[in-house]
Amino acid sequence: MRRPLLLSLGALTFALGCASSSSSLPPLTDRTGEGPRSSSSALESSGQPLAFQVKRYPDNSPYDLKSDRGQVVLLDVWATWCEPCKDALPMYGQLQKEYGAKGLKVYALNVDEDVRAIPPFLEEAKVEVPILLDANALVSERLLKVRLMPTTFLIDRKGVIRHVHEGFAEEFLQQFQTEIEQLLAEPAS
Repeated sequence: MRRPLLLSLGALTFALGCASSSSSLPPLTDRTGEGPRSSSSALESSGQPLAFQVKRYPDNSPYDLKSDRGQVVLLDVWATWCEPCKDALPMYGQLQKEYGAKGLKVYALNVDEDVRAIPPFLEEAKVEVPILLDANALVSERLLKVRLMPTTFLIDRKGVIRHVHEGFAEEFLQQFQTEIEQLLAEPAS
């Protein structure tokens, strides 16, 4: 079992400014023995719908979060140098398969500066969820205030962030399922 590895925002900023080679990976901190870390952000507590536009990978077509109003959205912020992301993204693909017909949409928002690192990661990790590109980490850092990798946001049918989880371990899956089922049970309006 891998333990969740976390990254400070300062290291995230450093990593985004460096090449994506293995020799320049930022230092990661091991959170031994901790469960999922939920955080309450200003966005989450404001009750305001989240809005942003980014590009889809690999075709760079536009994506607007507003297009998924009426759906529950799991948005995972990740990077190719993030070891826990290799475990999280395939599991989120399973959640999409299990709950997609009920109204769940899963997206993986990548913060890598060099998109050439994405294809080998996706192949190795067997990722089957749509990938979004966060150019210069503007959405992740400025809007979502991501501090750790990966960070997962559960967004309700109205577009409001309801749950934020920092880090990942397989043990988190049951909590994600419970939260997703609760959000799916809520009316869209």
